Amino acid sequence: MPRLRATVRAIALLALVFLPSRGVAASKGAAMAVPFDSGGVRVTLITDEAEAVLRLLRAPRSPRAEWERLWSSDGYQRLKRRETAMGRAFTDSSFAAFVRADSTHARAEAYARTLEAWSRADLTGAGQRALAYLPPRSIIRAKVYLLIKPRTNSFVFETNTDPAILLYLDPAVTPAKLENTVAHELHHIGYAAACQTPEDTTLTQGARAARVWVSAFGEGLAMLAAAGGPDHHPHEVSPPEERARWDRDIAHAGDDLKTVDRFLADVATGRLSDPDSIRARGMSFFGVQGPWYTVGYMMAQSIEQMMGRDALIATICDPVSLLETYNRAFTSRMSCRLPPPTWSPELLRALRATTKGSP
Repeated sequence: MPRLRATVRAIALLALVFLPSRGVAASKGAAMAVPFDSGGVRVTLITDEAEAVLRLLRAPRSPRAEWERLWSSDGYQRLKRRETAMGRAFTDSSFAAFVRADSTHARAEAYARTLEAWSRADLTGAGQRALAYLPPRSIIRAKVYLLIKPRTNSFVFETNTDPAILLYLDPAVTPAKLENTVAHELHHIGYAAACQTPEDTTLTQGARAARVWVSAFGEGLAMLAAAGGPDHHPHEVSPPEERARWDRDIAHAGDDLKTVDRFLADVATGRLSDPDSIRARGMSFFGVQGPWYTVGYMMAQSIEQMMGRDALIATICDPVSLLETYNRAFTSRMSCRLPPPTWSPELLRALRATTKGSP
């Protein structure tokens, strides 16, 4: 179970933190590592790796000291540690080849413009959106790294020890889209910090496993938080193709709920017990933004619209309560003549099954 819990959290937390000022201008000289505090939130924006790469791109025949500055930068060291943890080959020589590549040099000015623009993004607003969907007195601590690197992915790392968000400096991403991503990842980090509860060993093994997978619906809740509420489209600031994809996927969230219900019920009742099979089916619901996102968002949006945000926040740390509250949100409203599918009684019973009894 600890390995399964860690696996889901690591992916669900793909799963940033807000600043109390409008933003921070990109440094032209020394690398940026600026801490900001606001209530229960502390963030450190770190651009030392990107700054070091840009210096090398501007002066290809840079002295060894400039390369050493890159190798010793906090951002580079953090990236190297993460890639190594993922089992990927990552060496100074291979990274140097990336920096020297013509394709990297061709993007130098675009990288510089992006670093300037991203450093001025309204991360304050992003953090406020995330914090609005976390339990009272939540505390968030994280470092945000802006990186120029070979792989174009972005991710969170070491969320339980030294939370970090490592972002590829993508020239195609606007500051508004960055703010949305920041809010999404910040919510994941806040969620992980707020919901550190001991595992209930009185539950059956199947119930415990299924509850861990239910927590993956945090992706949908993070979508709602990043959007700024149920009245905003979750891809309001995304490229048209991303918004169109979401609209297609959310349209069949009701059918996807039934599919996920069967998976969770199979796990909770023990009908599906092979760890590899469970993981394969559970992971299939991530996709680009699969059912863990769309069904999770549908539930979160519905609960807030019908019962209020406080009712939604009250379910965050209790995955079973999330499903039950979603069901109640519709059964308690007589005006909902054709409510969407709700979670099955079998699943809800199985999620609460203890070793002293059966579902």
